Amino acid sequence: MSVVLVTGASSGIGAATAIAFAEAGWEVMAAGRDEGRLEEVADVSDSIAIWAGELSESEECDDLVADTIDEFGNLDCLVNSAGIIVRAGTVETSDDDWRDTMTINLDIPFYLSRTAIPHLQKSSGSIINISSVWGLAGGQNVVAYCTSKGGLILMTKAMAHDLAGDGIRVNAICPGGVDTPMLASRAEQTGVDVDDLLESLAEESPNGRLATPEEVAALALFLASDAATHITGTAIPIDGGLTA
Repeated sequence: MSVVLVTGASSGIGAATAIAFAEAGWEVMAAGRDEGRLEEVADVSDSIAIWAGELSESEECDDLVADTIDEFGNLDCLVNSAGIIVRAGTVETSDDDWRDTMTINLDIPFYLSRTAIPHLQKSSGSIINISSVWGLAGGQNVVAYCTSKGGLILMTKAMAHDLAGDGIRVNAICPGGVDTPMLASRAEQTGVDVDDLLESLAEESPNGRLATPEEVAALALFLASDAATHITGTAIPIDGGLTA
C-alpha cells in the first residue's frame, strides 16, 4: 500500500490533499497543529491517521517522519502543504513575522524532505511542495511570503537535481487564489469583507474564478502517481491563467 505524509492537513489544501489521497487508495498521515480539525479530516476515511504537534525544529520533523514509518512501515510521498502568510510591507515586516514565515514555509519543508529521503529512496517516491504564484512573481505587502515561496521553488529544483539519481522526484505546485481559510485570514488582516475579497480575486483571474482546494489536491495526486514518473523539478501554476 502506498503511503503519503501531508502537512498542513487540518484545513484548506492540506485537508483536501489528505482526503484525495485516501480516496485514491493511499494510506495517509495527516499532520497539523489543530487536533480537532485533523480528527474531522480523519473521519472521512479509515485510511487517514493523524499527527498533531509543532514542527518548528528539525528534531520534531524527524519525529513526524519516524512516527509515519512506525504507523505504516514505509513512505512513498511527502506533501509539504503547511504555510502561513503575513500581510505586511517591507518596512512593516517585523523580525518575528519574517522568521515565523521562513520557518513554516521554507525550513520545515527542508527538514521534512531531508529526513524523508532515505525512505523515499526505497520506494522511488516523490516530494510535492505547495508553493504559490507569489513564488513566481512578486506581490505587494507580502514580502516575507513571496520570499519564502520563491525559495521553496528553487529548493524544489535543486533537490530535483540532487535526488534524480535516487529515483526521487521533486515538484512544486503554485496555486493562485484558492478559497481556503488562509484567504479568510487575509481578509481579517486587511479589514476587508471575505466575500468582497473572494469576488475581487476571482475577477483578477482570466477564467473568472478561484481554484478549489480539491483541484490543487488532484494535481498533487497526479504528480505522485505513476503517470508522472518523468516529471521532476517543475513549478506548476494552477491559477486559471493568471501568470500566463
